[in-house]
Amino acid sequence: MLKKLFQSFRSPLRKPQQHVRTTPEVLSGSQHSLQRNQFSRYAVNIVERLQTAGYQAYLVGGCVRDMMLGITPKDFDVATSATPEQIRAEFRNARIIGRRFKLVHIHFGREIIEVATFRANHPIDDEDEDSNQSSRNESGRILRDNVYGTLEDDAQRRDFTINALYYDPVTERVLDYANGVHDIRNRLIRLIGDPQQRYKEDPVRMLRAVRFAAKLDFGIEKHSATPIRPLAPMLRDIPSARLFEEVLKLFLSGYAEATFEMLVDLELFEPLFPASSKALEYNPTYTHTLISEALANTDLRIKQNKPVTPAFLFAALLWPALPARVLRLQERGMPPIPAMQEAAHELITEQCQRIAIPKRFTMPIREIWDMQERLPRRSGKRADLLLENPRFRAGYDFLLLRESAGEETEGLGEWWTDYQDANDSGSRDMIRDLGNKPDATGQGPRKRRRSSSGKRKRAGVDGAE
Repeated sequence: MLKKLFQSFRSPLRKPQQHVRTTPEVLSGSQHSLQRNQFSRYAVNIVERLQTAGYQAYLVGGCVRDMMLGITPKDFDVATSATPEQIRAEFRNARIIGRRFKLVHIHFGREIIEVATFRANHPIDDEDEDSNQSSRNESGRILRDNVYGTLEDDAQRRDFTINALYYDPVTERVLDYANGVHDIRNRLIRLIGDPQQRYKEDPVRMLRAVRFAAKLDFGIEKHSATPIRPLAPMLRDIPSARLFEEVLKLFLSGYAEATFEMLVDLELFEPLFPASSKALEYNPTYTHTLISEALANTDLRIKQNKPVTPAFLFAALLWPALPARVLRLQERGMPPIPAMQEAAHELITEQCQRIAIPKRFTMPIREIWDMQERLPRRSGKRADLLLENPRFRAGYDFLLLRESAGEETEGLGEWWTDYQDANDSGSRDMIRDLGNKPDATGQGPRKRRRSSSGKRKRAGVDGAE
């Protein structure tokens, strides 16, 4: 998979197309594999009702692309000539959302169908721009996008050719304005229009290009890949809350390991994780191994339909930048645990300037890291108290991750693995076998009373359960 992604981001098979056609290539039902019963019946019903009301309406984007690739879509989107207000008038279960990009969500129980009005290009002359509908900043990034237009306009405003496919379930025709079917067949991610201008309009498109390439195992077409490295710093201007959502899409879609490799190669990792990027530069083998193994484990859990917590994911992505900070504080005379806590606070505060990680995740991140200082302290009652800690399992999994990345812990992970499986007699022997050798606190084992707990349950993987 990675070999395909990095074949110089494939040279284009034809001269890059800068503009979509005003007249689409029309594929009849006999020229494609799509069937209306493959799509959400609610989405098909919305299209039919809008067409009956006199509007144009199509299934569009990812659901059409994925169906052509034999992938089951997660969402079904509709594009229409009806305005958000007109859509809401047709459906009592519709709700208008968003300001920057006004959309309509139509609710059918737990299923939500997103309906968007056809968009048009923004005025080139600032004097023609209505700030209530459309606005850009000085670098060209679109701040508001509610300029409505025709179907042809909408196709031109789509980001990638493979997302500019419109399926009419009534006539079972596919409208292709940008040779998207061609690029699907050739497994290429290609921007519509001038790549540099499109990335400047919305720098997050660079992350979307990576996400689609990793998810679909496509290459990024050469002209679409070339501007990414010089424009990567523009991600620093994206609101941190929006980047949090984008990072979750990047790393929690089941293709995180391949995504990480591409982010690093295209210099997109640094604007997202500056401290970790610096660690990758100064300690490349350990940093790359730890993050890659954490992401591979995350991908495996997702494929197995097991839960994954973003806290563990962010803990792994940021960890390589932490030990050096802890060491600096310890060299100034701060004890190990307070040094860990202070360094963690500093690192997370800095990271949240780039990606707004919510407090419900930053607290568990700090607790997972804190456990790394506590796990070596096993004498007396400490081992059993740690086992009872609600963050033990995640901390233990994180310890194993550190060891698998090559970090030397003097067999600490194996010790805790055996201790969880030991019965009362065995665990007492394990504590006794620590002997008079001091632990990290400088104290030997102390006499203690034990409850009869039988065998302990061994921790799960990734600290997710």
